[in-house]
Amino acid sequence: MALFLSGRAALLSLVLGVGAGAQTPATPPAPPPGAALRGLWVDAFGPGLHTPAQVKKTVDDAAQLGMNTLFVQAIRRADCLCLKASVPPVSDPELAPGFDPLAAVTAQAHARGLKVIAWISVTGAANTAKPNTRPGHVFRAHGPAAGAASWLSRRPDGSWQEGRDAWLDPAIPEAADFMAQAALSLVRQYPVDGVQLDRIRYPDGGAWGYDPKTLARYRAETGRPGMPAPGDPLWQGWKRQQVSNLVRRIALETKAVSPRLWVSAATITYQTPPADLAAFQKTRTYADVLQDWPGWMRAGWLDLNVLMNYKRDALPQQTGWFDGWNAFARRVAVRTDGTPVAVASGTAMYLNSPAVTAAQAARALNAGLGWVGYSYRTPTLDVYGERQTATQGLRAVGTLLRAPGGALNGVQPWTEAAPVARGLLGRVTGVAVPGGRRVQAWQGGVLVAEADTDGGGHYGFAALPPGPTEVRVGGQRWTDTVPAEGVVRLPDLLLRDLKAVPAAPVPALPPARP
Repeated sequence: MALFLSGRAALLSLVLGVGAGAQTPATPPAPPPGAALRGLWVDAFGPGLHTPAQVKKTVDDAAQLGMNTLFVQAIRRADCLCLKASVPPVSDPELAPGFDPLAAVTAQAHARGLKVIAWISVTGAANTAKPNTRPGHVFRAHGPAAGAASWLSRRPDGSWQEGRDAWLDPAIPEAADFMAQAALSLVRQYPVDGVQLDRIRYPDGGAWGYDPKTLARYRAETGRPGMPAPGDPLWQGWKRQQVSNLVRRIALETKAVSPRLWVSAATITYQTPPADLAAFQKTRTYADVLQDWPGWMRAGWLDLNVLMNYKRDALPQQTGWFDGWNAFARRVAVRTDGTPVAVASGTAMYLNSPAVTAAQAARALNAGLGWVGYSYRTPTLDVYGERQTATQGLRAVGTLLRAPGGALNGVQPWTEAAPVARGLLGRVTGVAVPGGRRVQAWQGGVLVAEADTDGGGHYGFAALPPGPTEVRVGGQRWTDTVPAEGVVRLPDLLLRDLKAVPAAPVPALPPARP
């Protein structure tokens, strides 16, 4: 419909710059996904989650600060601050008998409009200073004394401790299944808004993954004999793929249960930030601890990448590192289907003064990222150094974060839904070496995705277009439909490795007659 203006209305339109020949004001661009996130990590290494009174105070404090999301430590070292997971509860004497912290914090946070992300230390197995004493803990059946049944990541000399910690090896199929099932049990049993994968990597130092079972798998899948050197690029790439396979497995399994679940990871940002993906492959993140988190975002396995961007502005070099990692993560945060991935900058409150925390949070927001602080228990450097109580620290940092222009000033609930999950998953069985099998997804006669199976034969794809999809592997084909939303599980595909049968000798022809 045409709009005709006359008299004062026409004059007003000219003054305001509207009407014939004027530019219509541009619609402000939508904020990047995750930009509204204001979060707080709540760890289990001190008060905060062990009793009903502690949980109430934690949720009250977070709400008063203006937070809209809690990253709550659930699975710590193959045990849980909960009662319904596939792993046993923690055995801390501080935990109130019969109390389920994850259930309590989820109910109370939701009542206050806060999201709850279940924080999982994926590869954590044990701490020798504070071992879990429950009979069903994994360290008893699959720890260092279990011989061939051990699931621990090891150095070339067989040692397994990193400090006082033991790590599960993602390249051991049974260990990977254990870790995936632990995450899946939380999603099935608790109304959490998401899961966060922490310690989803190998330990620092590079020389890990030398369990005999891991080495046997590597040799079988690659055909490379002998003992690989820690810096061997093929060995590093193969182990990196095992970490990525575990991310894929957890992401697809949990999305199959809850398609709108936020799947997140706490990712490494050591030292100098990369300028591009080629430079990223030279970082310690990629080459030492074997995390390929840009690849995880690209594949659609992560909905939210929370950088552990733990830098200290007191060291000028680290100021640039902080901003550089934020900028790099934002540049590469997009799935193969063009869907943007949410990114938040996680800052080390415990390493900095309240003023630095407030400044880093503001810089993260200005870069289009959300913000998450580590941690509720140690919100300032003075609290970490035991020169200030946690209550005093929260008050000091909260005053600056809630000030005009601060990260927590006027914060609203984080109501954004996770990106739509569209994909499929399945498993290859019946072969002696199920890992490293190339699986392809075809739609309309076009190859749309391909990937290799993990050590248990599991495969899967996220961010696929909806519609009929043909899966091809080892000469087998299976057709199913990728839904408009959700992850479909295909039945197991039974393969057989056919051995070449020597041909029977061909009898010689009789001599030709003259």
